[in-house]
Amino acid sequence: MVPHHPARDQIELANVLSALGNPMRLTIVRVLAETGERPCGQVGTYLGEGISKSTLTHHWRVLRDAGVIWQQPAGRENLLTLRKEDLDDRFPGLLDSVVAGIGDLAPGGPARRAPRTGR
Repeated sequence: MVPHHPARDQIELANVLSALGNPMRLTIVRVLAETGERPCGQVGTYLGEGISKSTLTHHWRVLRDAGVIWQQPAGRENLLTLRKEDLDDRFPGLLDSVVAGIGDLAPGGPARRAPRTGR
């Protein structure tokens, strides 16, 4: 089965925001933003233990169908790549803002930031 990747002009803001509305998918985006193209299995290690392959597959599909990632077969694995250029063209600054708002990258999910104090 060939995965669906929307063309650049078919990427819709509502779909991107919906896909990014999940902490696990935000971590996936952060991993790809910081490390570049990665096999699915390597990205999965940043999400913690005990996550089933079917759950990971679901998250890859949601991100792919929204136009956030490319998913390309490479031997026995799929390579995941962030569609930064396409997203920046469609929604300038959105991806950078989202990535900047995610906590520091750590295995097991995004780190929680300490609340700001008013000074």
